[in-house]
Amino acid sequence: MKFYFVYMLRCNDKSIYTGITSDLEKRIFEHSEGKHKNSYTYSRRPVSLVYYQEFTNPEQAIEFEKKFKKWSRAKKEALITDDFNKLQGFSECRNATHYKYNPDRKEVDG
Repeated sequence: MKFYFVYMLRCNDKSIYTGITSDLEKRIFEHSEGKHKNSYTYSRRPVSLVYYQEFTNPEQAIEFEKKFKKWSRAKKEALITDDFNKLQGFSECRNATHYKYNPDRKEVDG
């Protein structure tokens, strides 16, 4: 069975890089050694692995990576530090039409 990994690296400039690979150890080595000179991490080395999740379905891994890339830095940090209370808070709907933020709307049980 083949595995796919969605991972996050903390770069030397404190930024967070998100990627996907089928060989996590090899890919982290490539980031660390600067194998790809045009990559985001090349000038931000050293890098350290701060999170990864394993998948058996490549489509699922790709979708997860796409979602991660849209997350705010604060939400990524909450996941990295296993702060699930903050993660839940960052995941709540913040639209003005949401019942929590619109006094004219009521929560509908359902």
